[in-house]
Parts: sequence; C-alpha cells; structure tokens
Amino acid sequence: MIEAPDAGANAAPAAPVRVLGVRHHGPGSARAVVSALEAYQPDCVLIEGPADADELIGWAGDAGMEPPVSLLAWRTDEPRVASFWPLAVFSPEWQAMRWAAGRGVQTRFMDLPARHVLAHEQAEDTGDGAADGAGGEAPARAARTDPIAELARLAGYDDPEAWWEDAVELRMEGEPFEPLIEAIAMLRQSEPERDEWTLRREAHMRKVLRAARRAGHERVAVVCGAWHAPALTGKPPTVKEDNALLARLPRVKTRMTWVPWTHQRLSASSGYGAGVTSPGWYHHLFSCPDHQVVRWLTGAARCLREHDLPASSAHVIEATRLAEALAALRGRPMPGLEEINEATWSVLCEGHATRAELVTRDVVVGQALGVVPDGVPMVPLDADLRATAKRLRLPFEALVRSLVLDLRKPMDLERSKLLHRLVILGVDWGSRRHVGGTGTFKEGWELAWRPELAVDVVTAAAWGTTVAAAAGHALLERTSSLAEVTEALERALTADLGEVIPQLLRLLDQRAAAESDVVGLLAAVPALVRVERYGDVRATSALSLARVTRAILARACAGLPAASAGAGQEAAAAVRDAVDKVHDVAALLDEDGRHRWHESLLATLGARELPGILAGRLTRILLDSRVLTTQEAAGRMGRALTPGTDPQAQAAWIEGFLAGDPLLILEGHEILPLLDEWVRRIDDRGFIDVLPALRRALGAWPPAARRALARRLAQCRDSREEPEPADDSQMLAFAAPVLATVGTILEGGR
Repeated sequence: MIEAPDAGANAAPAAPVRVLGVRHHGPGSARAVVSALEAYQPDCVLIEGPADADELIGWAGDAGMEPPVSLLAWRTDEPRVASFWPLAVFSPEWQAMRWAAGRGVQTRFMDLPARHVLAHEQAEDTGDGAADGAGGEAPARAARTDPIAELARLAGYDDPEAWWEDAVELRMEGEPFEPLIEAIAMLRQSEPERDEWTLRREAHMRKVLRAARRAGHERVAVVCGAWHAPALTGKPPTVKEDNALLARLPRVKTRMTWVPWTHQRLSASSGYGAGVTSPGWYHHLFSCPDHQVVRWLTGAARCLREHDLPASSAHVIEATRLAEALAALRGRPMPGLEEINEATWSVLCEGHATRAELVTRDVVVGQALGVVPDGVPMVPLDADLRATAKRLRLPFEALVRSLVLDLRKPMDLERSKLLHRLVILGVDWGSRRHVGGTGTFKEGWELAWRPELAVDVVTAAAWGTTVAAAAGHALLERTSSLAEVTEALERALTADLGEVIPQLLRLLDQRAAAESDVVGLLAAVPALVRVERYGDVRATSALSLARVTRAILARACAGLPAASAGAGQEAAAAVRDAVDKVHDVAALLDEDGRHRWHESLLATLGARELPGILAGRLTRILLDSRVLTTQEAAGRMGRALTPGTDPQAQAAWIEGFLAGDPLLILEGHEILPLLDEWVRRIDDRGFIDVLPALRRALGAWPPAARRALARRLAQCRDSREEPEPADDSQMLAFAAPVLATVGTILEGGR
C-alpha cells in the first residue's frame, strides 16, 4: 500500500508547481485532489483535457450543471467524426474544476486540442473514439505495461483493481500523489514511453505549464493522469525538443460543447477505454460521508423492493456483517465492491442470478443521467429539440420508459410527431413497440436517452435548425426511386411535415411517369394507400392522393401479366413479394380499386409459362379473397400437380400456395386430399428435391397450425374408403359386350 507523506510536505509553500497524478474516475483520487488543492491553495489549476475547450470550463461552476456530463467535440465539416471527454462527480478533473470555480482561481485545459485529436484519430482510422484526456474514450495506443497492474504485483496483490481500491479509492484521508509519481517514474525509467502520440501530448502539457509560469502564476496545480505525472516533474525536455514533437500536427475545424452523460456509458462494460467497473459504487464512495457499506446495502435492498422482491432490514444487517467479515479475512481496510457483491448475492439476492443482475444494473453501474443547463453553447437543432421535449413533458432519461400515446389527444399527438421526426433524422430516442388492440389511434414507444445520441443530433443539424425543418429536408434527399418517394410521403404525413408534402407530390408525379418497372410500381402502392388512411387518423391532410394512387395501381395492374409470364426465379420472387404487400392493403382500396386488382391477378394467373411460385401464390390470394371458390382452387391445384410434371415446379407451386394464413387450407376439404395425394405420389428421389420448398412453406406456419394439418391429413386417410373387389360373375357380365365384339373380329379373320 502507498503510504501518505506527512502533512508538512503537502503544505510546503515553496514549490511553484504541484503535480497531482490521478486515475480518471476515481473517488479516492477526487477526494485527495480536493484535499491537496485546499492545502496548496494554487492561483492556477491546469487539467488534462482538450486545450481548445477553455471557454467551456466556466460552466463547471454553474449550479445547473449536474454530472455525469461530457465535453463533446465534432468536426464542423463531418459531424459524425466526434470525440467525448466524460466526467462524473467522482472524477478528479471535475472536482478540480469545481474547486477552482468556487474560489475564482484561473483554470485551463492542457492536453492537445480537439482539432488535433480528431484529425489524428481519423488519420489512424480508429473510428469515433475520444482522447485519453479527462477520462476520454481512447483509441488504441502502442502497448505498454499497465502501471496499476505492475504496482499491484509489487505490493503482493493478484488483482490490480483490489490494490488500487485499497491504496487509493478507499482512502478517506491523506494523499498518495508523491509516492505514486515516484513509483511510476521508476516504471517509466525501466520501460521508456515510445508512443509518439503520448509523447506529443506530454510535450503540449509542458508547453501550457510553461505558459502559465510565464503569465506570473506562482502556485500552479496540475491534475493529470498518473502515467503522465513524471513527464511534468523533474528535469523536462528542452523547449526546442518539445516544439519539434509538436511540429506539423494534423488539424481539422471543430466545435465543442457540454452534453449529458450516463453512469452506464462510464462503465468499462460499455467499451469505454477509461471506464470503471462500478460507476454507481464509486459515486457512492465519494458522496457518502460515513457508513458507506450500510448505506450501500440499504440502497440495494431498496432497489429489490422497488421491483417487488423481498429485502428486509434483517437482510441488510446480515449482508453488512458478511461483507465486513470477508474484508477482515482478506486483510482489506474496509469492504470493497468484491466483498459487497458477494454479500449482496448471498444474502440480499439469496443466490438468484436475476436479482443480482438487477442490482448490478441499477445500483452498481447505475442509471444516472447528467444535466446540462440552458445557455450552454449548442447547435440550434439541439436547442429546439430540448425546448420541444420540455414543452411536451418528455424528460431525457437513461432508464427505458414505456409510453402509450392516444393520438386523439393533442398532447400525445404532438409527442408522436416529435418522435417520428427524430426517427427520420436518425436520432433513435424512441423505438416503436406493439400495442394490443385493433384501433389505429394508439401508438406504443420505448424511450431511452443515450449519450451518443448527442452526436446524432449534431449530425442531423446539417439538415436544419429545427426538428421539423431538418426532418423535412432529410426526407427530400431520400427520393431517388418511386418507392422511396411514396415512403417519404407516408412518413411526412405521419410526422406532420406539411411544408414538404407538395414537393413530395410533385416528385411522386415525376417518378411515377418515368417508372416502367412493374415491381417498382407495385412497391409504391402500399405506402400511398396507408397515407390516405393515416391522413384521417392523425387529423392531417392527405391532400389529393387518390388520383395518383389510382393511376399507379392501374399501370401496375396492366403490366403485371406480361411482367410475370416467363419470369426467372429471382424476378418471380420479387413480383410475389410486391404482390403480397399490395394485397396486405387491398382491403383499404375502394371497390373499383379492389375489383381492378382482382381482375389483374386473374389475368396474370391465365398467363402462359407463369412460374409455379407465382401461380400458387395468386391462386391462394384469390381463394382468400373469395374470387375463386374452393372447388376452383382445388381444380387448379390438381392440374398443377398432375403426374409427369417436374416435381420442383410442383413444389414451387405448393410453396406459393401454402404461404400466408393456413386457416382456409385447413378447412378446405377439397384441397387437403389433393395435397395428401401429391405427397404420397412423389418417389423418394423427388421427395428429397421438393423437401426444402415444403419446409420453407410450412415452417412459416405456427406450430398449432402444423399440428392441425397433421390431424386433418390423418383424418383424410382414415376416411378414405377402399373399393370392394367385385365377384367373377359380375365382372364377366360387365365385359360380355366387349368379349362378343372381340369374338366376331377373331371369327372374321379366319
């Protein structure tokens, strides 16, 4: 364990620079930083973080800023390229900023600016990571010894996290900075830093430190990652050497702001490079003044009770005793997260994995979502989104929240419009979920705000300054085909984007006039039909779409027979899928439209060389629509399954026919015997060939329907009557005329 130096060393006024090497997101480190700053009383605080974010530091002292929060930087010409520097209440950097803001002490960031970080990361093709500054999401660097693991090994610990907790995070008093810097300096001497990017970062930190000293600051406190601390103490490289490292750094244009963050995204399990195992536990360690174990286990019990699971005060008492006993047996200063988790599992959760996972999610990791006050610089689209959400009483929460909207209510209708507009923009704050019932006036959503959605908002800001304007412009860009135009029109009406509907209608006319592909025309019909219906449900004008819908449907119906005849396998499958989608909305067509559609299917069914999968599917659709009777459908099936035809063609016909709702097939007394006879008639080789098609067709049926089919087929076979053999006299009497004729012929030939 690292021993704390005496208080006199901390209070020494002579040192012009005090370097506080920390581990990002550590409650013990944060507590020690505050203690060291109080003792040292610096007139300038330098913090590891992007140097071009200095203008945002002042917001850390705003009463409305509630961690976890994060600095967000993005490229102005390519907003998807972004980086985060997350901070929690237990982050040493955050506590240093709050301490300096409360005392009016000048504060600056000292790491490489974000304009260099983003350019470097994109050049290395590392994706949307963030700098290793202030706990940032770090791209992969050159491999080096983990200093925590090495120091833990030297201290006799097998688990580096357990050593760090005992040495730093569970420490309630004293400072570990001087011995920690000395230990890491020895590690760096034995294994010098070779990563060029890290060396450049440290050169920039020294550059900012020199600037602070030249500005006249007499007591400068530096808060940085412990690995960098030795590079800022002792005899540094020369200015010339540092300038050589910083020469020709790549750069891009960037903007920065503060955004809310979550404990979940601070956890290592989220993939965050500087993440911690237990953000909730670290937050508790920092913010709880005493009785940390008892208070923690009480919170775990409360979590279980909120989910209707038993957890009494007796459970809390026994769990506390077990955690303390485990810590004593292991020689730890107080129970750590490992002991507390074991006590929670054994006592509070009674060995149930599901309960333990619940405590881990809600308590150990935590579901906290930070708050950024109004006035923080942000893109106009973000400001409009937050103002609209506040007006509609839709809070930004990290927990998944279910929402059922009644579209007959004005407030719920406005909420629905906002969520649909965000989906258009790719900001997936809400996702649709099924709502029971047959009415169309209810919508189900699940809302969960994730920090990375802030990048999506910044990216969507390229479309406009308000959510409505941006969504409309985004839709207009996705209209390269007729199907895309109709889909955009449907989404525009659903989201009440009335300003772009006239433009979409003009595009619809243009695309429809130029479209010659029948599949493309068919693909446009379902969205148009739904648009007319949604116009009534949502109290929005669907305009005059009936003319366009009728024209497209008429052209599709006229071209369907020719497009289907002789089609290849892939083309036939595409036509079948398009026909299925139109048939799904056929009930919404007017009487003339339904009649035209059914006549077109009948005409197509009579086309020569019609692929089997289409012939079977059209027969089934017309049977379901009562255009064909069961007897007529059975007759077509019998002709399609005539012995002597290709078994694979027969299988394709059956595959098309069996798709869809199995009810009419199960109740069709003429159809099942034909199907049974066809299967019995196929030889072993042919059955192997047709089996995949049968599996595809019947595999889509519910298990109950497949069982019912087996029962019906068994009944068909049981009821089939075998003909009784006739006696010889009857057969001779039946054949007498034929025998007489044959005899006459034979006599005449003599």
